[in-house]
Amino acid sequence: MNKLARFSVNYPVTVLMMVLGIVLLGMISFGKLGTDLFPDLNNPKIYIEIKSGERPPEELEKLFVDQIESIAMRQKDVVQVSSVSEVGTASITVEYNWNKDMDEAFLDIQKDLNTFSQNSSIDEIAITQYDPNAAPVMIVALKHNTITNMDELRKVAENYIRNELVRLDGIADVKLTGKEVSEVVIETNRFLLDSYGITADGIASQITSYNRNVSGGSIVDMGVQYTIKGVSVLTNIEDINNIIVGFKQAGAATGTSAAQASAITATSRVPVYLRDVAKVTIQNKDPENIVLLNGEKAIGLSIFKEPKFNTVKAVNNLYDALTSLRRALPGYEFTVVQDQGKYIDNSIGEVQKTAIIGIILAVFVLIIFLRRIGTTLVVIVAIPISIIATFNLMYFNDLTINIMTLGGLALGAGMLVDNAIVVLENIFRVKEEGVSFKEAAIEGTGQVGAAITASTITTIVVFLPIVYLHGASGEMFKDQAWTVAFSLLSSLFVAMLLIPTLVAHLFRDKPVAVKRVESIRISWYSRILEKIIDRRRLVIILSLVLLAGTGLLLPKIGSEFMPKAESPEFTMELRLPEGSTLDLTANTVRSSEEIIRSLLGDDIAMIYSQAGGSSSSSLSSASTIRTENQATIKVFLSTKYAYQIESAISVTEEYFRSLPELNVTFRREESALQTTLGTDEAPFVAEVRGKDFIEIERVINEGVGLLSENEYLYNLSTSLDEGTPEVNIIIDRFKTAYYNLTVTSVTNQIRSYLSGSEAGSFERDGEMIDLTIKLGDVSLSELDHIMITAGSIKFPLSTIARIETTTSPRQVTRRNQSRTGYIYAMVRPGKPFD
Repeated sequence: MNKLARFSVNYPVTVLMMVLGIVLLGMISFGKLGTDLFPDLNNPKIYIEIKSGERPPEELEKLFVDQIESIAMRQKDVVQVSSVSEVGTASITVEYNWNKDMDEAFLDIQKDLNTFSQNSSIDEIAITQYDPNAAPVMIVALKHNTITNMDELRKVAENYIRNELVRLDGIADVKLTGKEVSEVVIETNRFLLDSYGITADGIASQITSYNRNVSGGSIVDMGVQYTIKGVSVLTNIEDINNIIVGFKQAGAATGTSAAQASAITATSRVPVYLRDVAKVTIQNKDPENIVLLNGEKAIGLSIFKEPKFNTVKAVNNLYDALTSLRRALPGYEFTVVQDQGKYIDNSIGEVQKTAIIGIILAVFVLIIFLRRIGTTLVVIVAIPISIIATFNLMYFNDLTINIMTLGGLALGAGMLVDNAIVVLENIFRVKEEGVSFKEAAIEGTGQVGAAITASTITTIVVFLPIVYLHGASGEMFKDQAWTVAFSLLSSLFVAMLLIPTLVAHLFRDKPVAVKRVESIRISWYSRILEKIIDRRRLVIILSLVLLAGTGLLLPKIGSEFMPKAESPEFTMELRLPEGSTLDLTANTVRSSEEIIRSLLGDDIAMIYSQAGGSSSSSLSSASTIRTENQATIKVFLSTKYAYQIESAISVTEEYFRSLPELNVTFRREESALQTTLGTDEAPFVAEVRGKDFIEIERVINEGVGLLSENEYLYNLSTSLDEGTPEVNIIIDRFKTAYYNLTVTSVTNQIRSYLSGSEAGSFERDGEMIDLTIKLGDVSLSELDHIMITAGSIKFPLSTIARIETTTSPRQVTRRNQSRTGYIYAMVRPGKPFD
């Protein structure tokens, strides 16, 4: 150690160049380090989503989910398989060990499920890996004071705003919610069509045959080759109205279809135009969801960043782009609803501020106890150099600036102070023996060099094994362990090389005229130690009593994975009775917003709501299935009222609890870690497992009654709520065979009555919009009288089928191939999990 100290003292320029090089590279590395709230967590999950028409949950479970779960359970390193089946869709979640190579797992399960993609009964099957970037980094609400047609607003958002934002550095995609798309609606009714002998499928066929361009080959004339093309594309609504859909006999009460027109003489036929049997209008399709900002319709822009890209930088780019868009689009209002970058920036800023305050306090303590300005200045210079040196090692190890690595830097800075004090104090002790500062720096550093090296390595050995841990805790604290190790190595380098150099060349061997100032000595502490040593048995007994008392108090303290973060916002999730329409849900959301405003008044800064669901829902996790009867209301309180968030939730909850038809749950926006880990469910979940749904429901109801008596739990809800109303059309197989019909042909005819027929597309304002034939709404009582066609024979549906109304389970939940039911609850503040 003496040789290392002698080298640093004898070659100060070399040491200075080394330090300046490290500082320069550290500043460059710091500029290239990403900034995120937490380390890059690789959650080992794969999601499988299947869609199959309008099949009930139990049918989906039997046909597909059970088989897919069996295949997933056989995969290597699978820990758990769970699923949620709803009407027409099912989501299966496959969880692996944390050390699993997820790319390999994805390829394996994709290969084993390849046969399902060829199954004609499945409309769509999607296999995706979990990605923390699936959550949008920013949500922006777009509206215009004078534009009420959401299709016009969509065109601006989709064709201009979205393209401008996607071009930004680090932005991967922009998804729209609350949008509406126009279509050409051809409204008619089955009675009018029957009077003319025309069908909806016949109209669709006629429109399709007219609305197309057909190549007719080519001809050569005068050495020039011409391409022949038959042009018959519809260009406006009038063209659609003038399409001939059939013929009727002049003066006859009833007519014939176009297929029968050859039997009628040309002079006696009268064409039937589409305008004669239908009304053609341009309307907006029923939206998938409705977005409201402070009670007014808006379009939500969910903006996603590229993987590994700096979140804060991406958000800053978005703010700059939004400023330019506001200038380019006067009248359009852009309201930032959610901003991950701001939350991360504030969190990182708080940690940075705390670390700086800690360093300042450490320096202040050094001044008080050492009472040497020069010594303190050496430490002040050494601390930032050690931290900057750590940035180099962080950059080459692909770490980011987050709350875990900043915590590691703070620990390293504290250890640096310890090493520096030990070295400096020993140097000055040797100096008091009468040697020069140069010799004191060499001798003093050499004497304690082995001790501080051993102390530093001991601390590194304590932290470094964390990098070998698996699971969420290992992924979470791995970056902190690396940063602590790097910062300790940097602090050791500074203590052994830089501090001797600074002492040897900044301090002069001049006699001091004034009285020598010594470090503070605590004389009374030595007297206390003498008394304690004389009473060793009593001290040992008291220590054991204190240890036992601590063990008894530990269960009372409780434990949690991460502390809760304060946030001036909360989310309300509304669920109406199953079968409720989207319009009814949206009206309920508007009424709920008015109630919230009347309850909270000036405390509210903004309310952002979404009625209905979408796969790109901005207010729910990617694996959550949403339906038309569900909605999400996000309430933002003013900054000055942020401390009243708990009372605001209590007041709102107390009122909505009195509404029996409305199921409302509250969720506090506490930490982005839940989204990162993919565990954003309720903090308290009780699972009931079994085979019989009736028995599961009975146990869950009893459990809800017992848990409701617990004062620390609130907002209790279950996964076994009321089911979806269904109409079962029980088709008589003998009668369908007699009429030479198939079940498919019957269901297709029913679907055309209820949903209408597609008739191609139509170009309008540079966009292709759909043409849909609608036969009017059919009530439940009229379903029996739908006319079914079998060749030239027509008869009502009641002739071959029986109609029953029933209720299916809202969802079927499973875990590890067993049916399950869940009880969800929120936990009162101040009560940790034990």
